[in-house]
Amino acid sequence: MAKAIPEVILSCGDDILAIPVIGMGTAYPAPDPETDKAAVLEAIKAGYRHFDTALVYGSEKYLGQAISDAVRLGLIKSRSEVFITTKLFASFAEKDLVVPALNMSLRNLQLEYVDMYIIHWPFKFGGEVKSMPVAKEMVLPLDLKSVWGGMEECKRLGLARGIGVSNFTCNMLQDLLSIAKIPPVLNQLEMSPAWQTKKLNDFCKAKGIHVTAYSPLGGANSRVGDDRVLCSNILEDIAKAKGKTTAQVSLRWVYEQGVSMVTKSNNKERMKQNVDIFDWSLTDEELEKISHFPQRKAVTFASIVGPHDLIVDIDAQL
Repeated sequence: MAKAIPEVILSCGDDILAIPVIGMGTAYPAPDPETDKAAVLEAIKAGYRHFDTALVYGSEKYLGQAISDAVRLGLIKSRSEVFITTKLFASFAEKDLVVPALNMSLRNLQLEYVDMYIIHWPFKFGGEVKSMPVAKEMVLPLDLKSVWGGMEECKRLGLARGIGVSNFTCNMLQDLLSIAKIPPVLNQLEMSPAWQTKKLNDFCKAKGIHVTAYSPLGGANSRVGDDRVLCSNILEDIAKAKGKTTAQVSLRWVYEQGVSMVTKSNNKERMKQNVDIFDWSLTDEELEKISHFPQRKAVTFASIVGPHDLIVDIDAQL
């Protein structure tokens, strides 16, 4: 029997959203889309109901096909049973491009709306980008007021039930809150025992902004990550004492920070393990040990986009 995944209730304007606290990420798709589509179906069987994608990932089409197949196969009764997040890419971070960009994503997903639409990166590209890193002159500051106006239009048109951001610093969030007619309901950011982001998480909580953690296992499965979390002696000792895996201990720690998270695995057993974290907890002593975990960010914009001044400054604040 599939594990029941708890939900967090979010209020976005006139809509109430229930976001499952563990979702499946779809970044870095496999060369064969059928492999990833099958993984989504297995995730649904395991109890996953939140799926995180983005235009730049190239995974929207297979995710949409998988959701359609899941309904046809009776794994879910309707699209309304799943929570779908997608993201506005930096090449479309202009007011007049926001709605068209979401419509493009909706066509890929074969959906009439997404549950959450977020600004993917806190800067814009001055044109189409086909490869990374990019030239310095292509990286520009985000015109936050106009782009957020486009995001609010997506909400008003019913194309997105909730709107939010990703990788926004405290200062960026403060600026956004000062001009937003519809406040951001979510900030997606890197969080794991190896990058605990306590200050930013506390700021978001104080402002009523829910946090979704990406790379909750330290980025071990990403092209820019490492295995500091999964091979940590601190987590291994706790895992052995509890009869759990280091991955489960890491995910439980993230969950106990009061946030939701997205994980990724195409392995059926690991999918099940990743949601088997709700009937046990970490002790105060174990939490104290994890609080001393050596800190280093796994995913930096400089490593993806290039070490440009604007990018380095954003990385320093996250």
